[in-house]
Amino acid sequence: MRPVLFTALAASALLINACQTGKEAGETASAEKSSFTLLQERILTPTCATAGCHASDKDPSFAQHGLVLSAAVAYTNLVNVQPRNSAAKTDGLMRVKPFTSAQSLLFHKFDPNPAHHGGKQYGSLMPLGMDPLSVGQVEFVRRWIEAGAPRQGSVVDASLLDDKTPSVTYAPFEVLPKPAVEQGFQMNLPQFSVAPNFERELFMRRSVGNATDVYVNRIQVKMRPNSHHFVAYGFKDQALVPPMDQVRDLRNPDGSANLLTYLSMQNHIFVAGTQTPTYDYTFPAGSALLIPANTSLDLNSHYVNKTGAPLPGEVSMNLYTVDKAKVVNVVKTLNEANTNFSLPAGQRRTITKDFIYTKPRMILALTSHTHKLGEKFVIKIKGGARNGEVIYTNTDWEHPQIVTFTTPIALKAGEGLTSEVTYFNNTNRTVGFGLTSEDEMNIIFGYYFE
Repeated sequence: MRPVLFTALAASALLINACQTGKEAGETASAEKSSFTLLQERILTPTCATAGCHASDKDPSFAQHGLVLSAAVAYTNLVNVQPRNSAAKTDGLMRVKPFTSAQSLLFHKFDPNPAHHGGKQYGSLMPLGMDPLSVGQVEFVRRWIEAGAPRQGSVVDASLLDDKTPSVTYAPFEVLPKPAVEQGFQMNLPQFSVAPNFERELFMRRSVGNATDVYVNRIQVKMRPNSHHFVAYGFKDQALVPPMDQVRDLRNPDGSANLLTYLSMQNHIFVAGTQTPTYDYTFPAGSALLIPANTSLDLNSHYVNKTGAPLPGEVSMNLYTVDKAKVVNVVKTLNEANTNFSLPAGQRRTITKDFIYTKPRMILALTSHTHKLGEKFVIKIKGGARNGEVIYTNTDWEHPQIVTFTTPIALKAGEGLTSEVTYFNNTNRTVGFGLTSEDEMNIIFGYYFE
């Protein structure tokens, strides 16, 4: 029996040793995860693929960015895919362009150093409403892209992910230096609080302070971190303006809609706006925007807070003026409305309208306006050599893109713009153009001069 007992014991020992060896091998294999897997687990999943942002196509913001970063689809949605961000697309960026971080929007959205971007900004730093990535995390992303952005293989030192050095050190917020007397005006949204795990969007009507007509040739904006956008609006009907210097929230503290604020938005005309934390736009030489005497503007700010503590919001805007004698081209606000359409209950319908100009026009900027049934707003050139060319696309009715053209779009007499707007009327009634939140709108806003 002894030889049998010895054989059994030896076999058991070998089996135990094999199991231990297998376990150790498994641990080693697990420790050597691919760089993309680490990027997904340590960066994308906890900071990007979160509810309301990039978790699924059901997120409220999906209509704007069209990007899901959950583990199952993130790689396919990132590498060699064009972004929806119009400025990034114009500059030839990809969401991730292998071997070239400078041409990868993902890197720009994580990296707070403007020197790496050539001074370009492509929207707010991400993750919005949370702490920025650390120095090590940003460098990990950069090196992964520069190594070809592979799906498999360890190509970046994983220890970078343990570097917690903050990539952003926020100094106390300071409003923009005020323009000198006779050189411009400053308008500010005073500091306000954004509750924990809340998105706050508010309006405040404020006076420009101009007793006479002035011509603005430069607009400068600065915002505290975690801002989604800022827009300054004028008013179509001065008899319907809201009270001066009063905060009007778009949503109540419980998240429900403030209908009076929604109603006031129907009286808006676009004047200026940005989706970047800092903005400095100068109209082409000899061109300036006319601001009539005693103008007031509705200042609109949207902030996101995904932390467990209140965050401050604040906006500073400068309007720089130029002497009327130096103005060759008076910039005007584009306001092209299609008021004649009908949306049958329960149907998706695309409404198209042409706006033809009798005089040549230079289009400087475009944005759009619909209500909640609007799914997609496309603007095309009508007529001429560029007939049918798409120059603007927006899929987020609440926060439409604001596109500023580095080279103004020149339209000849007899040419114009086409609005092509797709609506999904998911109600049980026919909907048409109107001023309430239950009606619809179809408006092209922007800048131009003749």
